[in-house]
Amino acid sequence: MTKDTTDNDIMSQIIDNAGQISLNRPKALHALNFDMCKIMTQALLAWSKDDIVQAVMIDHSEGRGFCAGGDIRMLAQSGAQKGAEKGREAREFFYAEYQLNHLMFEYEKPIITFMDGITMGGGVGISMPAKFRVATENTRFAMPETGIGLFPDVGGGWYLPRLEGRVGQFLALTGARLDGAECHALGIATHYLPSEKLAEAKERIAQNPSRIAGILGDLSVTPPEAKIMENIDKINKHFAFDRFEDILKSLENGVSDWAATERDTLGTKSPQTCKVALRQLAEGAQMKSFADQMKQEYAIGARVVSMHDFLEGVRALIIDKDHAPVWNPRTPADVSDEWIDAIFEPLAADEEWRALQQ
Repeated sequence: MTKDTTDNDIMSQIIDNAGQISLNRPKALHALNFDMCKIMTQALLAWSKDDIVQAVMIDHSEGRGFCAGGDIRMLAQSGAQKGAEKGREAREFFYAEYQLNHLMFEYEKPIITFMDGITMGGGVGISMPAKFRVATENTRFAMPETGIGLFPDVGGGWYLPRLEGRVGQFLALTGARLDGAECHALGIATHYLPSEKLAEAKERIAQNPSRIAGILGDLSVTPPEAKIMENIDKINKHFAFDRFEDILKSLENGVSDWAATERDTLGTKSPQTCKVALRQLAEGAQMKSFADQMKQEYAIGARVVSMHDFLEGVRALIIDKDHAPVWNPRTPADVSDEWIDAIFEPLAADEEWRALQQ
């Protein structure tokens, strides 16, 4: 049995005993917008009460991106507005996106996400909450927000500090890209399948959702060598600090080409964002619930989206593409503790993020 619902950027259907949500915005590498988040949320809520649907599969319709993130241009345009409109649309998007992320995190039925392509930012947010996360030879996973003055949101403060050693801090600061084998080795992906096996996996899961683990295990193959594992010791050594200046100093004192390369990489990132990310991950590691994490990230996002570094980062990397952002504050030393404290200040009770009431 197949029941279809198509709404331009999202295609959803029930196939046998599974719901399937396919991102359908290929020209934007399936980047999420407000309507996509709301439609996905509505589908998940409906299926949570549908006894026919025993599992949910999330994938993309075509192209090389699973989900390249969120609608960055919209966020920057919103953040640049004046008066009451300043950041309003961006906050509405974050609110809806984070409700979707939290709904997936708490969802009682198993979710399977097929990360068969670029999986960044918002794409990470709809991948990591899934019980089953499938990587392929096409997977390219990253949280590149420090390069545009944003921060690793969509639950990054929860997931990243729970990775092996200091890999999460390394990914958050550098924006490093992982392939499918690296995602599997680090536990970001639960399974590694050849892309040619995905159609069979989806068909079998839809027919027998009680056997998801067995089906994915049966179709899995041994991944290629995970190159990041060669550098785990160096990552754990140089990124062992929660002060950005200490990480930079450690890399500067390093004797390897790897350390020099990563130091150069960090020199291109927003110092403000790097300090935000380190505090976010340090506090996220102690968060008692994912809802608390999303509440904090919403407060951060509500402020950062209208700040200089985000608007400048989008200008330099996405609009003008000169790749020469001028950050303000310009250096890590210029980003004071008081500056970061203000970004992390909780919102007023009538402005803060809240989870969906089901």
